[in-house]
Formats: sequence, structure tokens, C-alpha cells
Amino acid sequence: MAKLRPPGPPSLKPVKPAKPPTRHGVSPSLMALPNLATADQPSTLLQYLEQSAYIPKGQAWLERMQTGLVLSLDAQPLPVDTAYVPGLRFYYYRHIADEPRVPFEETVVFEDDHLLVADKPHFLPVSPTGRYVQETLLVRLKNRCGLDDLVPIHRIDRDTAGLVMFSKQVSSRDAYAALFRARKVHKIYQAIAPFQPELVFPCTHSSRLQTSAQSFMQMQEVPGTPNSTTYMRLLEARGAWARYQLEPVSGQRHQLRVHMLALGLPLRFDAIYPVLTPEPALDSLDYSQPLQLLAQTVAFDDPITGQPRRFESQQCLHLP
Repeated sequence: MAKLRPPGPPSLKPVKPAKPPTRHGVSPSLMALPNLATADQPSTLLQYLEQSAYIPKGQAWLERMQTGLVLSLDAQPLPVDTAYVPGLRFYYYRHIADEPRVPFEETVVFEDDHLLVADKPHFLPVSPTGRYVQETLLVRLKNRCGLDDLVPIHRIDRDTAGLVMFSKQVSSRDAYAALFRARKVHKIYQAIAPFQPELVFPCTHSSRLQTSAQSFMQMQEVPGTPNSTTYMRLLEARGAWARYQLEPVSGQRHQLRVHMLALGLPLRFDAIYPVLTPEPALDSLDYSQPLQLLAQTVAFDDPITGQPRRFESQQCLHLP
């Protein structure tokens, strides 16, 4: 007769460590240490953080490690003498010393349980990038509304003003993102650009856009199957300038700016097209000439409620 064995301990699956919480509206960034050549490999994590070209400058890494802002995967502060180990994964919170204050305010034009729509001013990035972390629309809204799960469903350029949609809940996020993938969001922009009476409007402009070989900051039209289309309409003209309505069918980067330039109509105060202007130093930022491009309207059928939605920016562009 077979002997009965006492039951063993229950099988336990490893628990996935929780992601560290948002801090001052900023979610932690996850990074893994690369496998460098022996001669180039620093001895500590701190040395890598201070020397790496892949980490934003102005982080004051010694102070940040001493105050517990560089964390292990289980959200524990890593000590200053943590050894450099290729493949080591860790979290850190982005911070920019002397970050410039953008002297304009956003407004919330709509909010329900799933969606938030904000009206972004010129010069304010949508998400942390480069030398902007706290001074971004996403982080401002997280701090203002206490919404750690807030995520932009789409983006507009830092130079562009107007409407940006945000998802508040993970459960419904993809339903709204799918609207943009399926091109079911009707977007209307306004722009101020030169007036050329010989051009005929309304018109449709289609072309193939790709990153410029001269600068990653610029896009350019190239031969090939079009991947971008914009409907264009002249709304009014006054002297040398005119107001245009632009309706992008696709969502390529800088699409409206490049399509208008292709017609000989560069947008007023555009610092990227036709000539790329270097970004000024922090102590010489000029807010007097905002790019004359406004994301004025977004309209769609709400995938959660089934209601038709239409939101309008409260901002406007003025003809000179």
C-alpha cells in the first residue's frame, strides 16, 4: 500500500514589484545599464549617471541618490556606492535644474470619468521632453487634478496651441486611442500665413513626408506614395496675411507646417520652417512671437457613451 506524503508548501509565483508612485506629477523612468567595454565601464551607478550622454543633464545625481530618488525595481532607494552591473534595471525621477517657467496657463474644457480635454497655450510641451518636465501640460494637469493615471491620447507640438485629449482610466484608454488609429477624430486647425491671391482654395494637399536628412527636427516631402493629406480653406485675408482652416486627414509630424510651406505659405513665426532656428538659451527665451497655429476643434463619437462630442478651443489667432 502506497504511503501518503504530507502536503508540501504551496507553490508561490514571484510577485511583480509595484512601480514606484508618481512624484510631483512625474512618473518614474525605467532604465537598464548597458554592457560597455571594460575600459569604458564606470565602477558605480552614480559615475554612469553623471557621465552618460543618454541621461538628461541638470539632474544633480549625487543629491538625488542621497534623497532616495533613484530606486531599485522593488522601489527601494539605491545607495550612492551601488556598483555598476550591466543589465541592472532601476527607476529614476526626471528633474531639470533651473527649468524655465512657461508664463501661460492651460484650461480644462471638458472632464468626465474617462476623458479630459485641455486647451494648451503656446510654448508648453504636452509631455516631459528635453529641458521641460514640470513645465509640461501632462505634469501640470497631474498636479492640478491629482490624476496619476492621466495619459495623452494624442499630441500637438510645443509651439502649437489648442486642444489635447487625455485618458483618465486604463480600462477605457484603448477605446479612445482606437479613434485616432482609425482616423475617426475630426480635427480642425487655424493658421495665419501669407496671402497669395493666385492660389485657389479650398484645396487638398497630399504628399509623402519623412524626416529630413539635414535635421531630425524637420520633416520634408519626398517622392513616393503619399502618407499625409490635408484639406485647406481660406477663411479671410487682410493685406499680406490670411487666416486658413486646415483639416489633417493623417497625423504625420509637422504635417500642417510642411504642407503649407509646400504651397509657399510658411506659418507666421515658425522657427522650424523654412529655416531651422536654434533654440535660445534659457535666459533669453522670447514668448512674444508664438507660432500662428491653433488646434481649434476636435469632434468624434464617444466610444464609451455613444454621444457625439465636439470641443472648441477658447483661444484665437489674430491677423496682423
